Amino acid sequence: MKMKKIYRFLLITVLFLVICSCRELPSKRISELVIEWNDKKIVYPDQMYFTVFGQDTVIQNSISSNKYSIITYADSIGCMSCKLQLRKWKAFISEIDSLAKFSVPVYFFLHPKNLDEMFLVLKREQFDYPVCIDVNDSLNILNHFPEEMQFQTFLLDQNNRVIAIGNPVHNFKIRELYLKIISGNDDSTLILDEKLQTDIRVEQESIDMGTFDWHEEQVVYFVLFNMGKECLVIDDVTTSCGCTTVEYSKEPIRPGRKTSLKVKYKSDHPEYFNKTITVYCNATNSPLRFEISGNAK
Repeated sequence: MKMKKIYRFLLITVLFLVICSCRELPSKRISELVIEWNDKKIVYPDQMYFTVFGQDTVIQNSISSNKYSIITYADSIGCMSCKLQLRKWKAFISEIDSLAKFSVPVYFFLHPKNLDEMFLVLKREQFDYPVCIDVNDSLNILNHFPEEMQFQTFLLDQNNRVIAIGNPVHNFKIRELYLKIISGNDDSTLILDEKLQTDIRVEQESIDMGTFDWHEEQVVYFVLFNMGKECLVIDDVTTSCGCTTVEYSKEPIRPGRKTSLKVKYKSDHPEYFNKTITVYCNATNSPLRFEISGNAK
């Protein structure tokens, strides 16, 4: 099988994974995006300004030709911290570096509305990887990225052509796929999930935290009951915002037992919020989605 056919096959796999775990978008729209970006070449601006915390800016005229590379784009619409999820990116980059021996660069292109606010987020998260400050939104203008945040990250080949589309820090299945492609385990992308599945019941899917002082951290719990015949295994938990963190047991939960997700919310500023927690596990209805809301005054 030729390499391009393999890439297209992988993209079909991505489509199936995203449809299964990204229920907010209509399947028709997802299908259109995957077909549109299949093997599409990413075009870079003539000059790109990379910086760490806004210091020691380096101008690059080209992107190095590696076997694989990842680019991710974030604009100024909405919460930049929520979109970036920098802590998870640091962990993912570390995993890639260990797997591919530092041979897969990750390029961050940011089009911020407020530079000071963006640098504050980078410093707060201690994100010391270079990012490209794209004030004029040049990269997006050249490539016309999808409006949907989860489709503004791409895995590229050495010719800067799209192999896979999707954000690996927002979607556990996409993360698994990226790692399999990078490690060379192309055939394993056909195996979506070999774990034995179980049935679960949840006490509640949403919690209203009410009104509280925005300086105060809030904590709530979501309880999962394993009602099936197999152990419940939580693979990963993602949140829609960096201000929300989740603690959970990584040990298998036996049939008839329960486990809790400890959800912490710490606001950066006064706001009314509605955040989503997504749980990837071996439940028949995975991924599970929970919501927290409230008014941080």
